[in-house]
Amino acid sequence: MTTEKENPNLENDAELVARNKEVVEVEDLNLEEIKKEVVQKEFDWNINKRGANRYSKEEAAQLEQLYDNTFNQIENNEIITATVSAVTDSDIVLNVGFKSDGLVPRSEFKDMPDIKVGDEVLVFVENKENKKGNLILSRKKAKLVDAWERIKKAKDTDEIVKGKVISKTKGGLIVDLFGMETFLPGSQIDIKPITDYDQYVGKMMEFKVVKINEAIKNAVVSHKALIESDIESQRLEIIGKLEKGQVLEGTIKNITDFGAFIDLGGIDGLLYITDISWGRINHPSEVLQMDQKIQVVVIEYDENKKRISLGLKQLQAHPWDNLPEGIVEGSKVKGKIVNIEDYGAFLEIVPGVEGLIHVSEISWGNQPINSRDFFKLGDEHEALVVTIDKDERKMSVSLKQMEEDPWKNITTKYAVGTRHKGVVKNITPYGVFVELDDIVGGMIHISDLSWTKRYNHPNEYTSVGSELDVTILEIDSDNRKIVLGHKQLEEDPWDTFEKLFPVGSVHEATVLKREDKGAIVQLPYGIEAFAPTRHIKKEDGKLADVDEVLNFKVLEFERDDKRIIVSHTRVIEDEKLEEKRKVDGEKRKETKKQKDALKDVNSKVEKSTLGDLGALAELKAKMEGGEK
Repeated sequence: MTTEKENPNLENDAELVARNKEVVEVEDLNLEEIKKEVVQKEFDWNINKRGANRYSKEEAAQLEQLYDNTFNQIENNEIITATVSAVTDSDIVLNVGFKSDGLVPRSEFKDMPDIKVGDEVLVFVENKENKKGNLILSRKKAKLVDAWERIKKAKDTDEIVKGKVISKTKGGLIVDLFGMETFLPGSQIDIKPITDYDQYVGKMMEFKVVKINEAIKNAVVSHKALIESDIESQRLEIIGKLEKGQVLEGTIKNITDFGAFIDLGGIDGLLYITDISWGRINHPSEVLQMDQKIQVVVIEYDENKKRISLGLKQLQAHPWDNLPEGIVEGSKVKGKIVNIEDYGAFLEIVPGVEGLIHVSEISWGNQPINSRDFFKLGDEHEALVVTIDKDERKMSVSLKQMEEDPWKNITTKYAVGTRHKGVVKNITPYGVFVELDDIVGGMIHISDLSWTKRYNHPNEYTSVGSELDVTILEIDSDNRKIVLGHKQLEEDPWDTFEKLFPVGSVHEATVLKREDKGAIVQLPYGIEAFAPTRHIKKEDGKLADVDEVLNFKVLEFERDDKRIIVSHTRVIEDEKLEEKRKVDGEKRKETKKQKDALKDVNSKVEKSTLGDLGALAELKAKMEGGEK
């Protein structure tokens, strides 16, 4: 406000009013009232040389209050309406009814290229009077503040808003919403995954405000939420009409290993791979394609989980209901392997009709067959129908019964006692399986591998793939078993060994290996014997080492069990005992000799005399000298 003290050149009230009009356009001002109030004041003869009147503080405050009431009351950081009073090349002059007009750069009115004098716009009051007394306004900030308030309101009221996608950024798009930039994540563009974001730039779209951050004035919007909302309404409508057995049309929206997801027009249903076709398929893509329209039937609906199970094959008749007449028990069929399990393989004869080839029906042989090694998916085979049950929709087929059973005449080809050559096909801890031909084979027990050696495991003697001479020991046609022998090809040497290694005989032997309970030693002629731990102690108290050659005494010879027990310790004990016996024998001989001499002397003495005593003393001295 301008007062007389500040402007001493104002000589009268008319000049004061004129100056006030230059500062601001006065609206609805009663000039007559102002003039009367000024004229009524007494003339001040103390006007200074510059023509300025001096007012008291009360008069100045009153005049200032009167002046301020002629303007609109505005505050910093508020949004107000302004009227365009002038348009220049660089600025827009705005009148807000205050002491001075505000200047706003024209760059803030790019969205109003046709702005003209008299248009009203919203502006933000940054400073109603800076240090230079200027009014600072901003249309950009007004737009941002207004936009943020509208965005918050949209979030609170769940309002659907429109915005323009202006650019692409990392992870999504930038949307202009009410003049403020917001973020649209890639996952919120559509219900299906989007990879090409550029196709949305420049488009006007509808959104929902899903998240705001008041501290940094940031908002996240979603277009997907609108789609889901529409889908949910459609979904509820479909669910309300949903019934088991109902046939619906849908579009394939996703294909996985376990099935396909079908869009039923607002709700998804799952078509499991097992419900796509009566025949077996490895992957749904063999039958279905993306975006393909198909008709499906509602198999089951879980209201709690909101899950719909659909079927496609159920719209067709089951193949078992139209089974060809030629497929009966005993007939031959052809098909391909569609599934392999540990217990066998499934042969698809017609789509949806399968027969099980059990592992026992693969070959006439008794050797276990791994179905996963024998069959391959897609392989074609001819088989014989063994059993068929249309009610249970089950069928068993056989490969081996396509040929004659070789076990019918097995005793003719492989008579007991005959010699044959076979191939080792399998080794177990208790024996060796030998294949005699492609079908027939037999087992050699570990005890029938050698007459002289004991094996902890058959692989110490032979290996898979090796050829082996065998003899037929026993045939069990009913159970399809053949007992084979290998050692029986040679004469049993234990009849001879019984004479060579009688109990008590001592032989030189080599320690082959040490065990927990003793040691295996090799006697002459390659025969092996067992020495318990306490029987392999040497004279120095240590145990015999492997490859050490020592004398062993036969303690036991068990012909039936083909076992010989020997001892080195017993040899040492026997030697010591023999030496002791020799020493004791010599002592006994000398004692007997002395006794015999004394007896001879006594027999010659009839009566003791002094002379006799002297002679006896002399004899005693001789005897003692001889003893020494």
